[in-house]
Amino acid sequence: MMARIIAGRLCISFVLLLGIVATAGTSMADEKGPASRPKLTKLPVNFDTSMENTPVIYKDRVLLVQNDRPPHGGDASNIFLYIEDIATGKQIAKFGELHSFVSAYVNGDELNVFASHYTDKNWAEDIFRFTTTDLKNWKRELAIPREGDEHLFNCSICKDEQGYLMAYESNKPVGFCFKFARSKELAKWEKIKGLVYTGENNEYSACPVLRYHAPYYYVIHLHNIMPGHNGYTSFMTRSKDLQTWELTPFNPILEATAGEGCNNSDVDLFEWQGNTYLYYATGDQQTWGSVRVAMFAGPEKDFFESHFPTGVKFKTCSAKRK
Repeated sequence: MMARIIAGRLCISFVLLLGIVATAGTSMADEKGPASRPKLTKLPVNFDTSMENTPVIYKDRVLLVQNDRPPHGGDASNIFLYIEDIATGKQIAKFGELHSFVSAYVNGDELNVFASHYTDKNWAEDIFRFTTTDLKNWKRELAIPREGDEHLFNCSICKDEQGYLMAYESNKPVGFCFKFARSKELAKWEKIKGLVYTGENNEYSACPVLRYHAPYYYVIHLHNIMPGHNGYTSFMTRSKDLQTWELTPFNPILEATAGEGCNNSDVDLFEWQGNTYLYYATGDQQTWGSVRVAMFAGPEKDFFESHFPTGVKFKTCSAKRK
């Protein structure tokens, strides 16, 4: 098991409770011109050796839903899901053995956790849904089954006028890409045929996090290594119809800086006391990783909209497939 990295839980609790303003050093330099880059402040805190995670507010508690998974080639019997109380740093639930690539969605008193079944022999398999109303008793059911020799990984849920929408990661037809499914009640999911997001050039587009602020769906996803940038970076895109997607001119929106290796991936986010917090993974995508936090001084809706300034022509790509 990789060495554990010192976690700044007390510091992050202080940050979240006080909602500090983003006046400290930014993760990337402000750009001058027709539109300025939205300011993200990388906070001086760190969460363990996790990768995938989702911060949620559940019954007035700020929780971090996570998974523990050894490095590539490790013992899959050590894989499980767990939840920490961010204010105390204590683990308050452990469940979902042999499941990974976690995400979570709060629906009233019900906490929904989605994760892929994971083995060291067959990698990530189908996506399952875990539900609880007390963080003690969990119900497990199949959400998204694989097709053929496909493998499924990260997923993310949002609510819109039609019910619930999921973006889920697959290794087919491109390693990696993401697809979509809909549900009326979070239990039974119907895949949307003919939609596969593969970026501008039929390329690696991994670990999507999905949000809806009418009339747009927004996704932050991982982009492959590019010349002139430090390793794996996070991109943002938006769409009104899930077919045509616009890319923010500020891509990549997150890129590894000193101490973060060559990776800023697996973004998830939430709004707390008027500010938006992005939890993201660092490391090298192979042997080590940890979760850090960046802050945007403003609501989540403003965070997304600020990345698409008016009067700018955006690059586009299509998710439509025959």
